[in-house]
Amino acid sequence: MNIDQRELRHVAEAAAPRVDLYAGIHKALRALMADSLLAVGRMDSDDALELAQVTQRVLELLDFCRSHLQHENDFIHPAMEARAPGASGQIAHEHEEHLQAIVALAAQTTALLQCEPAFRAARALALYRALSLFVAHNFEHMHVEETAHNAVLWARYTDAELIAIHDALVASIPPEEMMFVLRWMVPFMNPAERAAMLGDMRAHAPAPAFAAALDLVRPHLGEREWAKLGVALGLGQG
Repeated sequence: MNIDQRELRHVAEAAAPRVDLYAGIHKALRALMADSLLAVGRMDSDDALELAQVTQRVLELLDFCRSHLQHENDFIHPAMEARAPGASGQIAHEHEEHLQAIVALAAQTTALLQCEPAFRAARALALYRALSLFVAHNFEHMHVEETAHNAVLWARYTDAELIAIHDALVASIPPEEMMFVLRWMVPFMNPAERAAMLGDMRAHAPAPAFAAALDLVRPHLGEREWAKLGVALGLGQG
């Protein structure tokens, strides 16, 4: 993708003080994609249980990617088009391509799970390579959204308006999906992002939901990470 490096530096410098609709969820996606790809690469395709577990993880990744595309199509792209007609066109086209790739990868994953043992190793390698390309393209895709799309949004929306878009998007996500998002988002944020997100959740979500979120992410944080979060949120010892 041809992107002016000077423009990227300008956007990066401006990113800190502005509301970023992409930052958190894209960290979750990158982490989940990398984890799934590594799992396929190290999988023992001759172990039926491991094969079933890893292919299920790939299918979960693909379902999450499909849902994420829909959220962006429903909330972020309309906001861009409302004030900058045509600004989301390139990425919207790529979303269509990604949906096609998701269908193909899901079929390839299911075929691997169901194929005869003699063909598993070759099909596992083919899935690994196909998933690698999917991940690579998504990483480039997310970079464009975080730079070019944010530049459009920041030039045309106030932070209060961006927060309203974010809140409407989050409110549309079913609880089960939100817990999946938290599992992959919170552990891979930096300490300040992690504390800010969970602090906001504590302020606005029911207490049981906040407690469930802490229980969900704690096993995926190191001792120092958990201690820093505890200090930031005033959780005390435990």
